[in-house]
Amino acid sequence: YEGPRNAEALAEYVNKEGGTNVKLAAVPQNVVVLTPDNFDEIVLDQNKDVLVEFYAPWCGHCKSLAPTYEKVATVFKQEEGVVIANLDADAHKALGEKYGVSGFPTLKFFPKDNKAGHDYDGGRDLDDFVSFINEKSGTSRDSKGQLTSKAGIVESLDALVKELVAASEDEKKAVLSRIEEEASTLKGSTTRYGKLYLKLAKSYIEKGSDYASKETERLGRVLGKSISPVKADELTLKRNILTTFVASS
Repeated sequence: YEGPRNAEALAEYVNKEGGTNVKLAAVPQNVVVLTPDNFDEIVLDQNKDVLVEFYAPWCGHCKSLAPTYEKVATVFKQEEGVVIANLDADAHKALGEKYGVSGFPTLKFFPKDNKAGHDYDGGRDLDDFVSFINEKSGTSRDSKGQLTSKAGIVESLDALVKELVAASEDEKKAVLSRIEEEASTLKGSTTRYGKLYLKLAKSYIEKGSDYASKETERLGRVLGKSISPVKADELTLKRNILTTFVASS
């Protein structure tokens, strides 16, 4: 056998020689595959932070990077504002040349506010990529794709939560109004966090001072079970914000 040493080529050879028709199971891919047809639509979307790997199929360093790069895409697959993508710049030379690609792999980051893009010069380990995206995109993911304890925290609202917990019963409604006002000024992904702060603050007033600690314990138990990534994100954000209520009590 003198053909390529990859699964597709081997399967094709065995099917041909053995008269079989076995198809390989498709492996889920979270890296977005770019082409000239979708490049501008995805990369230049001003609502997305996009990391692009310009690669060539024959490039050894690209092949070595591929498993790690797929893990990066998996970490951020729940983040609507983050895209991890790649482009075969050998097959689509014009696009590579347009963005000054002269070697492979070349990694460029296209943040929401700079669609000219700039070179990614960081490390090539999973933790390096995750730290970079978290810093640039304001996300809070660990290398397993789970939200960290910082996810959802808004400093200005945290300060108001501390005031709410310390306030007398007569003062709580006034502080709640300030939380509502502050939450309304938030933009982008933090808008969601603001709504959650407000909802939890209302529950805290209605259900009493022990609500936060009891709810935090309950959420911890649920998160210890097997639940969907979307549900885990939702409950982790809620628990993170509630820790401020608990710590301030």
